[in-house]
Amino acid sequence: MKVFADKLPEALAKKLPPVVIVAGEEPLQHMEACDSVRAAARERGIEEREILHVEGNFAWGRLHESAASLSLFASSKLIELRLGSQSLGQEGAKALKEYADTPGNRDNVLLVSMGKLDYRQQKSAWFQALDKLGLFVPVWPVDVSRLGFWLRDRAERHGLTLDLDAARLLGERTEGNLLAADQELQKLALLLPQGARVGPAQITGGVEDSARYDVFTLADACLKGERSRVSRILQGLRGEGVEVPIILWALTRELRTLLSLHQHLEQGQSFEHACKAQKPAIFDKRRPAYQQAVARLPTRRLHKLLLFAQRLDLAIKGAGSVPPWEGVHDLALTLAGGRGLLAEMSLSYRVG
Repeated sequence: MKVFADKLPEALAKKLPPVVIVAGEEPLQHMEACDSVRAAARERGIEEREILHVEGNFAWGRLHESAASLSLFASSKLIELRLGSQSLGQEGAKALKEYADTPGNRDNVLLVSMGKLDYRQQKSAWFQALDKLGLFVPVWPVDVSRLGFWLRDRAERHGLTLDLDAARLLGERTEGNLLAADQELQKLALLLPQGARVGPAQITGGVEDSARYDVFTLADACLKGERSRVSRILQGLRGEGVEVPIILWALTRELRTLLSLHQHLEQGQSFEHACKAQKPAIFDKRRPAYQQAVARLPTRRLHKLLLFAQRLDLAIKGAGSVPPWEGVHDLALTLAGGRGLLAEMSLSYRVG
C-alpha cells in the first residue's frame, strides 16, 4: 500500500507491517522515513537489527540467512536492506520474491531502502509481492511551487513561525536541498526564542545560499517558463563548475523533444499520445510543463533556437564568436519565453 512520507508515522502508529519499502532520491525525507520505521520497531519491542548493504557482488542468500537467524532473546528483528542506486538484477528480484512468499519471515520487519522506482519496476513480481505485505513510501523532491509552504510547515517542528515571504526566500536559497533548508531552520531555532516569528530580514541576514542545481532542474524551469529562476539556476551551475557543453546538451535535447511533440500534434495525434511516443516517454508529472512550452514556442521558433544551439556548439569548439556562457544563458532564457539578446540577434542567422 502506498503511503507518502508525511503520513508514514501515522500509518506505523496503527500497525507495523512486515515490509516497508522507502524509495526515492530526496535525502531528507528518505532518511526521516527510515527513522520512522526504526522508531516504530523499537516501540514494538524489536531491539535486534541487522543492516545488509547491497553492493556489486552481494550474496542474496544473506537476506534469507538474516531472516532465519535470531538471538536467544529475540523473537523478531529489523532487517535493513540498503540498495541505494544498485540494481536488483534477476537474482535480487528472485530473492525478494522468495522472501515475501516465505510465511515465517513475517515475524520480522524488512526495511528496503533504495533509489527511485519507476512505473515498470512497480509492476514487477518482487515489488507486488512485498507491497501486498506492507507499505511503499515513494519519496519525491518537493516541487518548487510548493516549497515555500513546505518550509513554513517544517518551521513549526522547530518551534518557529515562518512568514510565507521568508519561507519563499529560504526556498530560493536552498532550492533542491531540503537537508540544507532544515539545517538552516535548526540554526534559527537555536538563535531565536521559542515561537519566534521569522521574516525575510532574518533569512537574508542569517542563511547561507545552499542551492543545489543540475541541468535537469534547469530544463524543467525552461519548460515551465520560469525566466528569473532560469537565470538563478544558470548562475548556480556556473558557480559549481558545470561545463557549458553539458548545459547545452540538456537544452538541445529539450528543443528536439518539443519539435517531435509538434510533429506528432501536426499529424493529428493527441498530446498524451505524442508524449508516449517520445524516447523515453514523458511521464505524467512532466507533461503539463511540456504542454506549456509547446503552446508558447511554435515550430519555426524552435528550429531557429536549434540553429542557435548549433552556433553555440561551434563556438565552444573554437569555431565561432558567441561567448559560451552568455550564449547558453540567452538560449535558456529564450526557451523559457524571454528575450535573450544574443539569441534574438542570431535567430535570423543561418549556420554555414
